[in-house]
Amino acid sequence: MTAASPPQVLRAPLVVEFPFTRSLGPVQSAFLTGLRERVVLGVRTGDGRVMVPPVEYDPVTAEEIRELVEVAPAGTVTTWAWNGDPRPQQPLTTPFAWVLVRLDGADTAILHALDAPGPDAVRTGMRVRIRWAADRTGAITDIACFEPEGEDAAGEAGGTGSARAPGGAAPHDGAFADPVTGIVAEARLDYTYSPGRAQTAYINALGERRTVGERCPSCHKVYVPPRGACPTCGVATTDRVEVGPAGTVTTYCIVNIKARNLDIEVPYVYAHIALDGADLALHGRIGGIPYDQVRMGLRVEPVWTDGGRYPDHYRPTGEPDADYDAYKELI
Repeated sequence: MTAASPPQVLRAPLVVEFPFTRSLGPVQSAFLTGLRERVVLGVRTGDGRVMVPPVEYDPVTAEEIRELVEVAPAGTVTTWAWNGDPRPQQPLTTPFAWVLVRLDGADTAILHALDAPGPDAVRTGMRVRIRWAADRTGAITDIACFEPEGEDAAGEAGGTGSARAPGGAAPHDGAFADPVTGIVAEARLDYTYSPGRAQTAYINALGERRTVGERCPSCHKVYVPPRGACPTCGVATTDRVEVGPAGTVTTYCIVNIKARNLDIEVPYVYAHIALDGADLALHGRIGGIPYDQVRMGLRVEPVWTDGGRYPDHYRPTGEPDADYDAYKELI
């Protein structure tokens, strides 16, 4: 007798990314515009502390703060950690140190990269200075990194040339030509997803054009897609149940914005569909019917494409609409 081979462990790379656009208030606008001009600005709180990077509200009193001051582009490392394997889009492509630097004139520290030959060259208390990026646009990346401060550090003082006592902070009106008023922050998360036992069985069944859920042994609800445990009772669900293929639209929305990399013409309908025998509605696109004729209670069935591992969309079955009482608990 040949022993059965263990089930294949499913894995898939996933990327979640979106551009986050935000407008800037007067404090953050002045800070980022200042970086473009090689000026580092902080804000003075009601008790006299200088915070760099600046904030708009006092973290102790919650009072709005607007008093801008200019600090030095050099400072002292307060703590650090070595990064021996830089990731894509980090400040440097070669190994570097993450450092907290308290700039001269500031009472708080700013986080950035320190370009150093190795961890032995980094220490708490060392003096460092800003290395400005060659092309500056009004972003934190205008600070390319920090570097150890040498004898020629005075040449990097730069900025507006305002009178600033060594180690102090000079008042600044925050006025610059062509100020930065908004930023776009690219958010991205790369990870590998591996479904558990329940979802693996669900995915494998979809490859056979079947929809399989799991029943809770306590409350007897059937969950599709299965979660491996009942969210109500907290017990494992191991009794597999085939549901559908037809189901009922419980609620829906009309999509009017075309998604990137999705070859579907707008407007179209995306709905919650309670498959027959399931106690949890799943998501699906509705096709085969004008978008303005989709309705709650509409009876639908899956449409599969050649080689597809899941339904491409759901279409009307032609049956009479389901009574509201039959699906109201699944909305």
